[in-house]
Amino acid sequence: MEYIVFLERASIRARLRRPDFPHVWEEYPLTAPDEIVHRLRDASIAITNKAVLTGAILAQLPKLRMIAGAATGTDNLDLAWCRSHGIVVSNIRGYAEHAVPEHVMMLILALRRQLLSYRADLVAGKWQAAPMFCFFDHPIRDLHASTLGLIGRGSLGLAVARLAEAFGMRLLWGEHKGAALVRPGYVAFEALLAEADVLSLHCPLNSQTRGMIGAAELDAMKPGALLINTARGGLVDEQALAGALKAGRIGGAGFDVLTQEPPQAGNPLLEPALLAAPNFILTPHVGWASESAMQVLADQLIINLEAFASGTPQNRVA
Repeated sequence: MEYIVFLERASIRARLRRPDFPHVWEEYPLTAPDEIVHRLRDASIAITNKAVLTGAILAQLPKLRMIAGAATGTDNLDLAWCRSHGIVVSNIRGYAEHAVPEHVMMLILALRRQLLSYRADLVAGKWQAAPMFCFFDHPIRDLHASTLGLIGRGSLGLAVARLAEAFGMRLLWGEHKGAALVRPGYVAFEALLAEADVLSLHCPLNSQTRGMIGAAELDAMKPGALLINTARGGLVDEQALAGALKAGRIGGAGFDVLTQEPPQAGNPLLEPALLAAPNFILTPHVGWASESAMQVLADQLIINLEAFASGTPQNRVA
């Protein structure tokens, strides 16, 4: 009999069927850090989305045999500890392969075509007072024939590439930052920064990618380039980005993620002036959250549990 505890049921708004094996099911809408050990004390399977499970926490849970991530990212889990102590960790894959790429293209289109600027002008009555049928106060740039630089060639990066190609964009795949060799089909990280009209991030957050885009990288981008991040907030130095946007060193940015979520007071990207700027769009980590994507996630989560219970774990990261 498996004892399953879902620490953050409120993080998935979808139907969630019960696994097809003997089990006890316990769920909580949300779980605070100081509640984790108590709630998982009898669990053999833990389901978590963003709750942080460190080695120190896991050491207090001797009955735990599996962690089922309710997301793709696993930077909240101590994978090394799990590997060394025989805890299986599975994640969710491919569920947002339409939702996130559509969100990316929405951000790019809104910024390249000055959607926020023209909408603000309309609200202010500028069109109504115009001497002719339209006005051209904000330069509009087509996606066609522009260059999209991509970092991360997983399912989401590839899906964004397909949509971008349909718009007629030129694609560049960036090599790992600091790589000694450039693989066929890739360009050096520095060349990507210099050539991309739009740079979109689709890589995991780990020790190699944390802070990958900082002040030096932002300075190396084209003055009118856009930075799009729907992956993980920690990939970008937020203070450096805020400074680059204020100084006009890049054209704009579209973000769906922040380093700390929910964000806390003092985050430089939450300054009122920046949030009101027409060249910066911040959405509250909802790029993945279409109704259909969440249902795929929920279904795959249960399939991962059933695969583990049957002795053939799938989507393993540890």
